[in-house]
Amino acid sequence: MCGIIGYLGYREVYPILINGLKKLEYRGYDSSGISIFYKNGYSLFKTKGKVNDLEKKIDFLKKKNKLNGTVGIGHTRWATHGEPNDVNAHPHVSNSNNIVMIHNGIIENYHSIKIFLLKNGFTFNSKTDTEVLVNLIEYIKYENNLSLEEAVRISLNETIGAYSIAILEKSNPETIIIAKLGSPLIIGIGKEEFFIASDPIPFINYTKNVIYMKDGEMAILKKNKELDLRKIINNHKLHPIIKKLKINLEEIEKGEYKHFMLKEIYEQPKTILDTLRGRLLISNEIIYINGIKSNKEKFINATSIIIVACGTSWHAGLIGEYLLEKYTRIPVEVEYASEFIYRNPILSKKDIVIVISQSGETADTLSALKLAKKRGVFVFGICNVVGSSIARNVNAGVYIHAGPEIGVASTKAFTSQITILTLIALKIAKYKSTIDNFFYKKICKELSLIPEKISHIINNHNSIKNISNKLYYINNFIYLGRGINFPVALEGALKLKEISYIHAEGLPAAEMKHGPMALIDENIPVIVIALIKSNCYKKILNNIQEIKARKGKIIALINEEDVQVQMLADYVIKIPNTVEELSPLITAIPLQLLAYQIASLRGKNIDQPRNLAKSVTVE
Repeated sequence: MCGIIGYLGYREVYPILINGLKKLEYRGYDSSGISIFYKNGYSLFKTKGKVNDLEKKIDFLKKKNKLNGTVGIGHTRWATHGEPNDVNAHPHVSNSNNIVMIHNGIIENYHSIKIFLLKNGFTFNSKTDTEVLVNLIEYIKYENNLSLEEAVRISLNETIGAYSIAILEKSNPETIIIAKLGSPLIIGIGKEEFFIASDPIPFINYTKNVIYMKDGEMAILKKNKELDLRKIINNHKLHPIIKKLKINLEEIEKGEYKHFMLKEIYEQPKTILDTLRGRLLISNEIIYINGIKSNKEKFINATSIIIVACGTSWHAGLIGEYLLEKYTRIPVEVEYASEFIYRNPILSKKDIVIVISQSGETADTLSALKLAKKRGVFVFGICNVVGSSIARNVNAGVYIHAGPEIGVASTKAFTSQITILTLIALKIAKYKSTIDNFFYKKICKELSLIPEKISHIINNHNSIKNISNKLYYINNFIYLGRGINFPVALEGALKLKEISYIHAEGLPAAEMKHGPMALIDENIPVIVIALIKSNCYKKILNNIQEIKARKGKIIALINEEDVQVQMLADYVIKIPNTVEELSPLITAIPLQLLAYQIASLRGKNIDQPRNLAKSVTVE
């Protein structure tokens, strides 16, 4: 989850590190630090808090410390081992102060290594697994009179867990050694310079030539030398593959928006169009997805589909379950990746596993992918980040093309994932002839109109602002949906929890009678998705009546022509009509805006909510 940045070249390193950390802060922001190297020495700064706190501390201390080096590393932390404080912040140094390291991931056997090192005279200042690893490297280096790179390689072969590391030594300040297993790490290749980062965002204004490091690889970066890429396990030399980034700088800037989350909500008409572009060809009545087309027989003959994901991607998967089962008549199960990998799932060679991850680096989802492939199951990936670990490891897949999503609370990736799942379900159904041709054409046409309808909601959301002004002080909410909009209720509740710290619960509306109704009184708002074209509309009306009879406060998402729910609800949010199967793409938007407005009124840090990080790269 942490963010790593590093540079070796001819430029002043401090601006690269500090600005890079600001761009990586969505990955973790409990504490941060940098180390700048120069001849026979280094400066090290770290502190609890955000990168701005680090910048202030450096500004205060800079008269006593050098900032004018051209080699350095930096880190922004999401705490795993040890609470967020100055001591546990990265970089960490070895007992001799000669070796400095930053680390993203978890060393699972750190405790046994620590006991061994304590017996050999080592001491520890922090509670982190990272300090244990840097001292293991020091022990192996000096005990065996090895080079740093060889000591790193041997040490990593003795560790269990996940890591991306960058490491330097005081006596050799023009060499950075990096390694990866399970956590993302990318090398930017410039002219006589190298950049390293957890993702390419911090260096795209310097270079777009990148190497996506693979698990089990380490690289030795030296000034004015070619990159040396090797296998950790056997030191076998590898030939690096350089790829070209397609990200633009303006995609990762807030521009006129106060928060990235608001920007990303507003981008959804465009991002859904980008997801559809080249895939939904309305004039020819064709859906084209190469990963499905090239594996046509596998999807036609699949005995079942298992969708595996976490968080918001799991909610998208639930919507995918409705769509795939309705259109393709293939049984579908949706699994939490974190549970899937520990319960010995029953999988057959004719099953298909679909893994969904915005970042493509979600540790639990990546583990589920590897388990499925080990069992001989075909794995299809849905990712946003090009070149990510999941994208590289699946048998086939598709990118959602939502563009960089910086806000920790996912918005545009969610609707793009739903869009892709809709296209996949329609494509397989067409192959299997399990969908009526008239309905197929109708839903394709409706799908092409969704961006315009989302624009209408975004441009006319005063009712959401008014509702937020009246409810933002309340500390408990219930969200209700039925059918394909039940997962949207879950997602709406998650958004509110993530960014406003309000307790919110998403439920199938009919389940209120089986316990949760005991919570209802005049002080708890109930947000109900009540669409007139839903085949559950009359049932939802009954659910609303039951809540009103107990003095519950109803906020209803309704279609513009609805009369019945409007008469019952305390507040309404009107949305355009669409076919029921596509309604989650419409209903998700006002719930995102509602969560945003409430969090804003409560004065929360919307893009960096407490205790969270964008990409969960540790299990």
